[in-house]
Amino acid sequence: MTISVDQRDPKLKGPLAGVRVIEMGQLLAGPFTASRLADFGAEIIKVETPVTGDPMREWGHHRWEGKCLWWSTLARNKKSVTANLRDKRGQALILRLVAEADVLTENFKPGTLEKWGLGPEELLKVNPSLIISRVSGYGQTGPYAERPGFASVGEALSGMRYINGYPNQPPPRTGLSLGDTLTGMFAAQGILMALYWRDAMGGGKGQVVDTSIAESCLSMMESSLPEYDKLGVIREPSGTGIANVAPSNLYPTSDGKYVIIAANIDAMFKRLCIAMDKPEWITDERFADHRARGENSELLDGLIGDWTKTMTAEELSKHLDENGVVVGPINTIADVASDPHFQERNMIRREHDEFFGDIAVPGIVPIMSETAGDIGWLGSEKPGSHNEEVYNGVLGIDIEELAEMEKNGVI
Repeated sequence: MTISVDQRDPKLKGPLAGVRVIEMGQLLAGPFTASRLADFGAEIIKVETPVTGDPMREWGHHRWEGKCLWWSTLARNKKSVTANLRDKRGQALILRLVAEADVLTENFKPGTLEKWGLGPEELLKVNPSLIISRVSGYGQTGPYAERPGFASVGEALSGMRYINGYPNQPPPRTGLSLGDTLTGMFAAQGILMALYWRDAMGGGKGQVVDTSIAESCLSMMESSLPEYDKLGVIREPSGTGIANVAPSNLYPTSDGKYVIIAANIDAMFKRLCIAMDKPEWITDERFADHRARGENSELLDGLIGDWTKTMTAEELSKHLDENGVVVGPINTIADVASDPHFQERNMIRREHDEFFGDIAVPGIVPIMSETAGDIGWLGSEKPGSHNEEVYNGVLGIDIEELAEMEKNGVI
């Protein structure tokens, strides 16, 4: 039911302007799905629990004057409404919103929507063209479907966690909820494909997009599965590099830092040899091709490391860059914030937040030449900040009835 041009919210701009999304669920994977659409103009109506809201409002590593900083980015460009999904009147509100929407996203434990009378069967009766994005730990079917699932377990189950870290050590976690964000991106892709099929290809109806954390992580496992299937090879953790790929690792510098050098393809390795004043390595049988370098990676990494330690990180990066070798620093977020490349590409956005004031947030990815995304506002300070705008403006519920519903805990 894509919104007509004259009904669009003028604050929302981008290629998805006119697409209305109801975001249900909480924490990260489901909301991250809708965030990808929000950056490009979709109207996101985020449904939160009355009073307390999404727990992500209180999550994050650090806080500023008692408020979580993460929320400002995760909830940007989203309208917050409240509804008690365990209450019949709250469920009725959702059904009325669904009738006016293109997409519904959720990441509850499978079966939860059905328990509330809001499963796909009921939703599609109200709106046959609705696209329903369901994000969960293991998917809506299968022997693990009813288990609760978080990113850490999905990463482990898929094999992703096993290959991280160093041999013979417990596999560490990446310092991010990688499984959640990967799943959010796959779910957003599924939504866009479903919209295209429905509207551009003449499909004409909605469908369910079933995305799991475990399967999203599995899809990133490169050649691990066919290697095991045909050769019986189980890929093992390989520390700072990748097994049988060299040189592609981090290397020490004279000022106590590390840089990444990735010169594992033949042409790039030749440039590195020239930059190191080691042209004889180009024809050395130990390093002559990709396989030979992989078999001798420990030796090669040691030789390169001895050379990189003769320069500072800045000197080394400048020298290799001038010779066309792929090189890069291992940045902290402080380095990222001051990096001129990210700044010029508007990846370090300074925006106004109603609570935090001026604040830096990540820019819009990808950059599009004709239909760029934008940031209209950051996450609302209070749950239900847009109740009146949405329930009155979209559904026509009068202000007195909204006040009564708020008093009785419906919204």
